[in-house]
Amino acid sequence: MRRKQSEYMHWAKTGSRARYNLATSGVGPFPLGELGGLPPLEINGDNSYGYAPLKRAIAERHGVDADCVVTAAGTSGANYLAFATLLEAGDEVLIEHPTYGLLVDALEHLGTVVKRFPRTHEGGYAVDPEAVRRAITPRTRLIVLTNLHNPSSVLTPESVLREIGEVARSVGARVLVDEVYLDAVYRNTPRTSFHLGPRFVVTSSLTKVYGVSGLRCGWILAEADLARAMWRMNDVFAATPVHPGELLSVAVIEKLDAVRERFRRIVDADRKALGEFLDRTTGVSAVRTEWGTTAFLRLAGGDTGEFLARLRAERETSAVPGRFFGTPECFRVGMGVNSEMFAEGLRRLEEELESTRRLPL
Repeated sequence: MRRKQSEYMHWAKTGSRARYNLATSGVGPFPLGELGGLPPLEINGDNSYGYAPLKRAIAERHGVDADCVVTAAGTSGANYLAFATLLEAGDEVLIEHPTYGLLVDALEHLGTVVKRFPRTHEGGYAVDPEAVRRAITPRTRLIVLTNLHNPSSVLTPESVLREIGEVARSVGARVLVDEVYLDAVYRNTPRTSFHLGPRFVVTSSLTKVYGVSGLRCGWILAEADLARAMWRMNDVFAATPVHPGELLSVAVIEKLDAVRERFRRIVDADRKALGEFLDRTTGVSAVRTEWGTTAFLRLAGGDTGEFLARLRAERETSAVPGRFFGTPECFRVGMGVNSEMFAEGLRRLEEELESTRRLPL
């Protein structure tokens, strides 16, 4: 039997790079030297079911008990571990559309039945609880969504998440919220949805907003009994993590606000440039958001495949094709890496839009 693969991750690793890279998903890399006062590094450490100082640091950050924290290899590792614990082959899962393709890939790899509920461009990519009610069935075991939404960066408020929790309760399902972008809400950052009750499971990491993706510091927040089950499931995948990465992750979390502020200035500048681009440019539109490191642009006239191929080949500029989110008329751009590069990439994108309008029918 041929196992499910991720076409998006293959493209991201082999086909996304360009001189002007708008295909990023998070902020730029954080320089280790700026952390200051690095802890002594050891190759081996005490980690039976989680490195205790790292679990405590994550727990304190979110206001939860350390027994509710399961560490994992990034958010993708956290999502897969959570899915593998919560679901059996043949279980029905309800997930937003559009969404991050790797979530669907992981669910399909586990043999679940994936159903979708819509988050539409016309509706501002908001979560509509009525759409979830219409799509859910007595067989649904899990509802999955991202907050901030990947790819659009739309924020789902706590009141709506509570409604989704009630919909899940009506059929005995749980809700998994991928919150890896939530800390890109720089003012009045919402609390984690884990606090909404035991039906909620949350995944996140230090990757997208903090620029330390190489540490692979991800985690799951789950009620204590479920967290223990996830630790036991993880025995199948990984005996122990890389201990130097755990030590460095604790050091980063201790200075997390300063690390986040370093990139906030870049994200703010890029968002301003994107707004000005959208104000003056025809042929493309987007749901504008106040927060997040990604934006989802819709191309007037249909499929973005040929357009993005020309953009990369002729303008040395890349963006993520919407087909990886199940929305081929759109494409995703990323902010927070380098504002000069981002502005020049937008300029070249504008040039290609103008050039496309002049193409013969």
